[in-house]
Amino acid sequence: MSTTVTPSTTAPANPRSRVILASLIGTTIEFYDFYVYATAAVLVFPHLFFPTGDATTALLSSFAVFGAAMVARPLGAVFFGHLGDKRGRKITLVGALLTMGVATFLIGLLPTYAMVGWLAPALLVLMRLAQGFALGGEWSGAALVATENAPKGKRAVFGTFPQLGAPIGFIIANGLFLIIAAVLPSDDPSMPSEAFLEWGWRIPFLFSVVMVIVGLWVRLRLVESTAFENTVKSGQVKKLPLAAVFKDNWRQLVLGTLYMLATYVLFYLMTTFSLSYGSAPIAPIDETKQPGLGYSYQTFVLMLIVGVVFFGIFTLVSGPLADKFGRRKTLIWVTLGIIVFGLAWVPLLGAGDLGVMAWLILGFTLMGMTFGPMGALLPELFPTSVRYTGSGLSYNVSSILGAAVAPFIAVWLWSVADGSPFLVGLYLSVMGVLTLVALLLGKETKDVDIDE
Repeated sequence: MSTTVTPSTTAPANPRSRVILASLIGTTIEFYDFYVYATAAVLVFPHLFFPTGDATTALLSSFAVFGAAMVARPLGAVFFGHLGDKRGRKITLVGALLTMGVATFLIGLLPTYAMVGWLAPALLVLMRLAQGFALGGEWSGAALVATENAPKGKRAVFGTFPQLGAPIGFIIANGLFLIIAAVLPSDDPSMPSEAFLEWGWRIPFLFSVVMVIVGLWVRLRLVESTAFENTVKSGQVKKLPLAAVFKDNWRQLVLGTLYMLATYVLFYLMTTFSLSYGSAPIAPIDETKQPGLGYSYQTFVLMLIVGVVFFGIFTLVSGPLADKFGRRKTLIWVTLGIIVFGLAWVPLLGAGDLGVMAWLILGFTLMGMTFGPMGALLPELFPTSVRYTGSGLSYNVSSILGAAVAPFIAVWLWSVADGSPFLVGLYLSVMGVLTLVALLLGKETKDVDIDE
């Protein structure tokens, strides 16, 4: 970890407005692309790419492909981290954004299982792996742009801007799906309409190309941060950043991975699993389906969007708190809240519409409070010469342990418990305990000199 000293007073290389916009718009686009797939994994892909005849098996297959992207993310973190630590943040972020944009656009053009058989899910897996590979290099680069250009004492505040891409991307992606579903309504609230399945689902994927063009225009105007330029001038650029991280910063790598664990599990339970559970019929006629809350897709997505607004608000709230009280202390209290929240799923979800809405608001509030400080905390764990690689690996290895398996495990636990969400909530609480232990073993980072 960097030595604790007085933060550098060197002027940032980029204007504050450019830093905020570049870090925010890129992650918004990346998370938009990711959420478009997550929504389609529930609504579309089980019907068009995995027609097994068993609804639960088809959903599990769709979520398995969803998780495949998480496996690719650490590979992306290594590849883009190597480029980012050796060649600079700017060119790396442009490459990550282009990779994600092309993969998402191509998903919108894929043939279905009925058209080409097994080749359809194979191509879907390939595009999903490309999405994960790109996101593996996106987040850490955006976080570094924000934190390495942040004013003195405001790193956690600036670190929340790339984190805001998650709720904003969610709202845009699901809002677009909601509009399309309203234009192409279905007679069965538990199923998309025939027109939606035929062509409507492709629109959000194809629309991503517009957002990518805007994102590239913003990012190409960036200049390198002072921290990276100082590393180049002093000859401290590592030949193999990955080897240096494992040799000199392995403890920070392990702690950073565990710091993100509860965040990832909470995030994908509240977004991906909740959509399956919320829109499943209370008493399904099909024996292969599990009972859920019985909301129509449109109704539950609107409820999700309300919850995600709290996600965005409390992501911003977490920044000043983490700058004032420290990242570690803030996250310890939030993680305790996550543990309690996981144990409260059954009483909340059994309390009618108000209980479900309270569950969504509480879950997304905790999500904002735990996700926000990570934009500063993970980069602060590593010196500048390996910061892109180290923070990216921590963030993305945790995606395998948390996000890759969370929707899959949640559906399985939902099935084992005969439709009860109790075991899913308990799973969240156990992951929270693991993160809490890591936070108790770690050290505060808010006063480290990020220019080293």
